[in-house]
Formats: sequence, structure tokens, C-alpha cells
Amino acid sequence: MRSTRIVEMLEVTEAAALAAGRWMGKGDKHAADNAAVEAMRAAFNHVDISGRIVIGEGERDEAPMLYIGEEVGRGGEEIDIAVDPLEGTNLTAHGQPNSLAVLAFGPKGTLLHAPDTYMNKIAVGPAAADVVHIDASPTENVRAVAKALGREVEDIVVCVLDRERHADLIAEIRRAGARIRLISDGDVFGAVATAIEGTGIHLYLGIGAAPEGVLACAAMKCIGGCFMGRFAWRSPEERARAVEMGTCNIDGVLDMDCLVNTDEAAFIATGVTDGELLRGVKYFGQGARTHSIAMDNKTGTVRFIETVFRTGTERFWVRMD
Repeated sequence: MRSTRIVEMLEVTEAAALAAGRWMGKGDKHAADNAAVEAMRAAFNHVDISGRIVIGEGERDEAPMLYIGEEVGRGGEEIDIAVDPLEGTNLTAHGQPNSLAVLAFGPKGTLLHAPDTYMNKIAVGPAAADVVHIDASPTENVRAVAKALGREVEDIVVCVLDRERHADLIAEIRRAGARIRLISDGDVFGAVATAIEGTGIHLYLGIGAAPEGVLACAAMKCIGGCFMGRFAWRSPEERARAVEMGTCNIDGVLDMDCLVNTDEAAFIATGVTDGELLRGVKYFGQGARTHSIAMDNKTGTVRFIETVFRTGTERFWVRMD
């Protein structure tokens, strides 16, 4: 039953990626995002769940579908769902790497309904999960990760969103001696990449959107990594609204159990454009090919899945460990 649910949810991210991928490089991020949203929402109609969107495209008056609180599925197991139908809309529009269609799910009441604000974040893979902390300095965290991985500080690569607000953070990381991978968008990728060998990223630091923090945390919980956060309020009104929502640890450390309060979380992502983590959608005369990752905390598995869609035939998939 669990493997069936993973495959059903995989089909949801695949649908979003296939739709968004048609807009790769066309310079229209809104069209790409709309295509992903519509395809993902339609795909949920075929899944036997009673799902509730807790992280989505915004409040009901801001989004026509996949809005926070929307119920999806055709009935069945009650679950919380966090989605980002197209993480990296600009990346897709400009044909740049690492745009993804992403979702996470868990039992009802287990995923934090994160307010629409910013979050200071730190993420690292399993080997250094116990040695970093959101309240430690960037220098301390970089040195701790280097020691845990048995590397020199100069061999550590820190992923940071390329934003003006990170000028001091970037300067300190460089003073510490580590290298930096700046990304223009897509900090779910940045966090998850720390836990996947071969991406060349060892630590993620910086401030990004809070809802994406829940998605990243779900992945890190599945793979045994560490994710911690702290809200970075942009106004008193944002904080007051979070209080009304009953958000945990308003001004404190957001640990993994606050963000994803279950050992039965799952995280699934399908590549839209090529990247270090996943390959993007490839179209050919008689179909298309997708590349996805599926993490299941309950079974302790991480699967890379390649799916070939052929026009007029049933699709098939090949799982590669």
C-alpha cells in the first residue's frame, strides 16, 4: 500500500514537470508555473486520498487551485500535502538548471502550515547532521561540517541564495575559507542537495521562503539529514498572523519535529530542467522521459526513478537505486 501511494504521488509531480517543461527557455515564468499548477491539480483527481493542501500556491483568494486548505483527491487516506508545482519558475523560463516539481506528504496534522514569510535555514546531510546549529555562526558551522566529513574547510561548498541580504553571510563564509555555490532560485534543491552524494554541495545556509522550508525539511527527515530554521519576520503583521494560525516556535528554533511532526513523511521531486540532483524532462517524437527522486521516511528508502512515456502505449518506469 505504501509503495502504491508513492507511485501515485510520483505521477502527480511527473504531470507537473511534463507540463512545465514545455515552457523551458521560452521566457514566460507565469505560463510555466500555470501549466505546472493545472497539471498537478488535475493529477490529484486520480489519487485515492483525502488530501489537504497545507503548503501551496497561497491563500484561497490568491490562487484558483492548490491553495492552502484546498481538499484534493477522490477520497481515502487523510493526509497533509505540501506542494511547489514549479520550484524555480525563473529557472524554467530561462532554461537554467535545477527547476523541480515538488511535493511532500504525511498523515493528517503533521506538516506545519508555515506562514508566508521568510525563514533563516540551515541544512546538511546525514554525516554532519549532529554537528550544526542554526544559532551557530557560519564559520562554526562550516568548520564543524568539514570535521564531520573528514575534509579541509577549503573543500567544503556552501549553497546560498544569491540575494543582497546575504552579503555578510557570503563574506563570512569566504573568510572561513569555504567555497560558495550561489543559486538564483530554488532553495529546496539547495537544501536537499547537501544530502545527495555527487551534487558537490555540503551545507546550505541563508534566508528563503518559509513554506519551502517545510518541503526541504520533509526531504531531510526522510534521508537522515538535518534541517533547522527560524522565522525572519518582515513585519509585525506577519508575526501576528502566524500567532493566530497557531504556528509552533514563533520566535524560537524550528526543529524538524516542529516542521514535520511524523516519521511517515515522504518527499517526491521530478526534474523540469537538468541539474546536479535530477535530469530535466526530455521530449522525443513519440513521448517523453522524466527523472525523479522519491524518499520515504517510513521505509527508509531513497529511489531515483526514470519514467518513459510513449504515445499510445502504457507507460513504464525503471527504478535505479
